[in-house]
Amino acid sequence: MLRRCVAEAIGTACLVFAGTGAIIINEISGGAISHVGIALTFGMIVATMIYSTGHISGAHINPAVTLGFAITKNFPWKEVPYYWLAQIIGAVSASSALTLIFGTIGNMGSTVPSGSDIQSLGLEIILTFILMFVIMAMATDIRSVGGAAAVAIGMTVALEAMFAGPISGASMNPARSFGPALLSSEWSSHWLYWVGPITGATIGATVYQWLKEED
Repeated sequence: MLRRCVAEAIGTACLVFAGTGAIIINEISGGAISHVGIALTFGMIVATMIYSTGHISGAHINPAVTLGFAITKNFPWKEVPYYWLAQIIGAVSASSALTLIFGTIGNMGSTVPSGSDIQSLGLEIILTFILMFVIMAMATDIRSVGGAAAVAIGMTVALEAMFAGPISGASMNPARSFGPALLSSEWSSHWLYWVGPITGATIGATVYQWLKEED
């Protein structure tokens, strides 16, 4: 359990450090990375961490994903709090490191709606539904090509960040939103980055589980 939790903490830390780091550096450099570059950074780091830690902890690196697995009985409920704690610690550690390196730049990559809360909530629910659906397909269905899991999941994150990022931030991950919010004290509409991903992951996992069982 300790090794798996450490792997989850490291995986989540790398996700937040690279992803929100890209946002911070894009701001400092006057847009050198670009929105597309930020989206690709998130997708690539997710794929990399799945390849690196998937065989140790499953590479959830997302409290909503852990919950989705637990609801569909693909992960023990008793271990959920440990994974959540590890993921939060990883996210906060990464945001702390970025703060030490760059200082408080803007909102440190926090996810803040650019439109209405309802728009962002709807996006976060649907985005996380799609992400969890893909994760369930790749991680729990033996008919899927196992080696392609990291690529498929990373591409999903990049795609969703690319088109939805300008509106909701395309978090899909409460830990990813919590770390920057804590270090920047940016709590605007923060609740939706918990409610949206958790709701979307629950529905996505349940729907795929039903499809798999019916098939």
